[in-house]
Amino acid sequence: MTNLPDITSNQNPEIHGSLDWVGMNGITVPLQFEDNKLGVNNIEARVNTYVNLVNPKVKGIHMSRLYLALSNFFENQTLNVPALTEFLSHLLDSHHDISTQVFLNFEFDFLIKRDALKSDNSGWKNYSTTLRATLTGNDVVLELATRVPYSSTCPCSAALSRQLLQQAFTADFSDKGALNIEDVEKWLLSEKGSFATPHSQRSQATAWVKLNKEMGAFPLTDLIDLVEGALKTPVQTAVKRADEQEFARLNGHNLMFCEDSARRLKQALNSQTQYSDFWLKVEHFESLHAHDAVALASKGVEGGYSPANYT
Repeated sequence: MTNLPDITSNQNPEIHGSLDWVGMNGITVPLQFEDNKLGVNNIEARVNTYVNLVNPKVKGIHMSRLYLALSNFFENQTLNVPALTEFLSHLLDSHHDISTQVFLNFEFDFLIKRDALKSDNSGWKNYSTTLRATLTGNDVVLELATRVPYSSTCPCSAALSRQLLQQAFTADFSDKGALNIEDVEKWLLSEKGSFATPHSQRSQATAWVKLNKEMGAFPLTDLIDLVEGALKTPVQTAVKRADEQEFARLNGHNLMFCEDSARRLKQALNSQTQYSDFWLKVEHFESLHAHDAVALASKGVEGGYSPANYT
């Protein structure tokens, strides 16, 4: 076979210098992702993979090694914490002569079947997920993120709506003397009972956590359940009238500014000992304004996440 030219290995760069990261973005691979509650799930991930380039005289990294390693390693391997840790070492070994660090970023959609609030129905709900892994020497950092959609009803708007409702009620009943409960019930069930309604909007909570590398399966469902349990108003899948009414009740009992949502999540994440650090962001996609309301928080670990880490 004719020898092919190898510019990467045999030609010096025009300008010498080290580089923080070099690699590829958007590699699509099928994977078997292991969740600690739902077991092994088939996913399609979009992967970014990088190594650093510490030798200033080397023209380039071995791109094909990164791609082939990614394709081959997980063909017969489940993606869990031990396998990912092993793969990081495998990638770094493939570039041992020019690199001291390796980075992986997996983006994928994770589907969970969710029961309706009241009826016997259920449906599939999608959670956008990111998994990041970094190896420097023997130090492994694993990060997991999920984005959870929920509903938020404005406390200020609710108070203003209640005031208008009270004023309308007073106007209709002030001259009637003693109130008859049947008349009040009829009034409340009429369109006048919704004389004014508070504004609410679809919202999103993003939570990043740093994982213990001694874990086995990834605690993704645990993290999603924690977020939804703290906020109490997750968006729904299959909805009948009984489910919609319960959703309205949950929103009415959980009025939230973005600050309220962020504090709920921070308290919930602080209660978890399995995460060494966390970062969170809540976004209320306003129906009143043309802009959004946002709050960010972190655990406050020295040298860990700061609110400016991810925006």
